[in-house]
Amino acid sequence: MKIHEYQAKAILARYGVTTPRGEVAFTKEEAREAAQRLKSPVVVVKAQIHAGGRGKAGGVKLARSADEAAEHASNILGMTLVTPQTGPQGRVVRRLLVEEGLDIKRELYLGLLVDRETGRPVFMASASGGMEIEEVAKTNPGAILREPIHPAVGLQPYQARKIAFGLGLSGELAAVATPFLQALYRAFLDTDASLVEINPCVVTGDGKLVALDAKMTFDDNGLFRHKDLRELRDLDEEDPLEVEASKYGLNYIKLDGTVACMVNGAGLAMATMDIIKYAGGSPANFLDVGGGASAEQVKNAFRILLSDPEVRAVFINIFGGILRCDVLATGVVAAAKDLQVKIPVVVRMEGTNVERGQQILRESGLNFTIADGMKDGAQKVVALAGGAR
Repeated sequence: MKIHEYQAKAILARYGVTTPRGEVAFTKEEAREAAQRLKSPVVVVKAQIHAGGRGKAGGVKLARSADEAAEHASNILGMTLVTPQTGPQGRVVRRLLVEEGLDIKRELYLGLLVDRETGRPVFMASASGGMEIEEVAKTNPGAILREPIHPAVGLQPYQARKIAFGLGLSGELAAVATPFLQALYRAFLDTDASLVEINPCVVTGDGKLVALDAKMTFDDNGLFRHKDLRELRDLDEEDPLEVEASKYGLNYIKLDGTVACMVNGAGLAMATMDIIKYAGGSPANFLDVGGGASAEQVKNAFRILLSDPEVRAVFINIFGGILRCDVLATGVVAAAKDLQVKIPVVVRMEGTNVERGQQILRESGLNFTIADGMKDGAQKVVALAGGAR
C-alpha cells in the first residue's frame, strides 16, 4: 500500500526525522490559509499523487505570497499530471501539500528497502540526490552506497556513520546524520514498510538534514497490525478494478493486454502470463483467486475481469487442490450466465474433481473451450483473442 508524501512525512516526523513545516490543502482557499500560517518568505505548492516526477510535469510550484500560493493551487488542483510513473493516462490531482521553503545547500538520496537476495533490509544512499535513483544506478552505479542491516540488531551507529562519511558529511553534520538515519530505520521497521525513500534529503544552510520529499510503501501482509496506516489508503490513487478486487480478497493487478487470466496461486499465475506471451498474446491482468476461493469469489473475479474493456478472451487456468474444479466450474457458469458473457472463455483444469468440473462446463449450454494442458490453452485463447499483439 502506498501513501502520499504529506502522510509519509507525518509518520517520519513522529520517529524524529526532520521534515519541513507544511499542511495539506484540498482547495484554493485552504492553500492560501496554509501559506499564511507558515509565514515563510517562500512556500512550495506540491501536487500529491502516488508517483514521482511531479515537478517536471508542472505539479510543484514556488510561491512568494499567500495569493500566489492560492493561484498555483487553483491551477494544480484538478489537473491530470502525466509522469513516467503514472503512464500516459496520468493522475488527477485532488490534494496539495503547502510547505515552507528551505535554504538548500546539498541534495542527497536515502532509501530503505528489503533486499530479496540476502533477506535483509538494506540502506541505500547517494550524494546524487534529487535525481531518479534508477538513472543514477544506470549511469553511475558506483555512486550508490549499500549498507545491509542485520534484522536481529538493526542499524548500528557505526553503520550510520559509515553512510554519513560515504555521503561526504563530516563534523557536526555527520553527528546529526547518525540519529537521523537510525530514526529512519525505526520508522521502516515499526510500520512494516517495504520501501522508505527520501529524495532529496537536503542539507540546509544552517546545517540541518531535512527530508524534503518522502515516499513510503507498506507490506500489505503486515497491515493487520496497523489500523492507523490502513486509514491512510487513498482509493482515488488506485486502479478502480484493483480496488474492487480487494473487496473480495482477490489479488488482482491490471495490465495492458487483451487476454484476461484467472488462476489460483501466484506462481501458476506468473507461469500463465509467461505462456500467454510465449504463445504470442498479451496478458490483461494478474489475478490469483487463492487456494480456497468460493464459487462467489470466482463469480466476482470473473465479473472484474470482464469489466476491462480491452479484454477479448479469458483464460481460466486452475489446479484443483483446496479450490476444487467443480466449485470453480459452478462459479464460472453462474458468472457467465449472470454477466451474459459474449467473449471466448478457455478453461484448463487439473486436480480434484476435474471430470465433474469439465462436465459442468459442457452441460452449461455456454460456449466454453476446454483445453488439454497449459500450452494448448494458451494457444487457443491467444487465437480466440485475435492472435499476437
